[in-house]
Amino acid sequence: MFPHRARRHGDRPSRARPLGHAAIASLVLLGATASGTVYVTARAHDAGELVSSSASRTTATKEATVEPVTAPTSAEPASVSGDALLAEAMESVPVEAGARLSVAVLDTESGLSAVYGDAAFDTASIVKADILAALLLQAQDAGRELTAQERTYASAMIRDSDNASATALWKAIGQARGLAAANARLGLDDTEGGDGALWGLTQTTAADQLTLLGQVFGDTADSELDAGSRSYLRGLMGDIAAGQDWGVSAAGPAGFALKNGWLPRTATGLWDINSVGRVEADGREYLVAVLSDGNSTKAEGISMVEAAAKAAVRALTEPSEN
Repeated sequence: MFPHRARRHGDRPSRARPLGHAAIASLVLLGATASGTVYVTARAHDAGELVSSSASRTTATKEATVEPVTAPTSAEPASVSGDALLAEAMESVPVEAGARLSVAVLDTESGLSAVYGDAAFDTASIVKADILAALLLQAQDAGRELTAQERTYASAMIRDSDNASATALWKAIGQARGLAAANARLGLDDTEGGDGALWGLTQTTAADQLTLLGQVFGDTADSELDAGSRSYLRGLMGDIAAGQDWGVSAAGPAGFALKNGWLPRTATGLWDINSVGRVEADGREYLVAVLSDGNSTKAEGISMVEAAAKAAVRALTEPSEN
């Protein structure tokens, strides 16, 4: 998914008609008047020759007048990319000294997307959505449904963020090797599974998490997951247990589906706080991934993640309304 160019308030298309190379050269020579407008009179000629000014008269049988060409001024802003809009929005998000933050967001209707930061972060429990996607892909390949036990594990892993269930399914998919095989198909190029049983120390980027969300919530034709797998994963992420529904939901409390991750690091006592999911805001749907680490407390990290999610959606909402 590549960012589209966004048009901000005040942008407007040029009123000038297309001119030939000779006309463009003559405009440069004529220059602009004090008002910023260049007036040119051209005659229809085989070679497209221009008359030197609007005051010139010619005996040619056909004349064509080029409308006033408005010279660009510094007051007119250039088009701004989604990444630039998001970077500007992130300036309003308070970040503790020593903490890091990365965000990715997509407006599913307009296709406008943006990424802020490309560093890798510990996934903590957001990897559980990726583990389930890998399990569903393996089941698809085998032409089978998930077993009753796998469904029990999957529900507890996503809805309640149960770690024992995650460990069981991590082993079932083949740990990091199985995750890597699934991610190669899903398009996650910068995600690396944790060593051994340490699924929570999988490394990922906000851009990769946005890609995964696209596989689950985006266009079915672009997804490796079939309709049944997508519906199952969506349903679990849309039924998160009470007390775990913080994070990107702050940007769309009226409707959301998400998976959060939180992990205190033993060596530093600092917290990894992550949240990924789909939200609805002002009648539009957004996919949002927010990753962070170095937070002094879980509460501080949640506050920053929620502020970043709201700012990210707001950054794409305004240009989409133009």
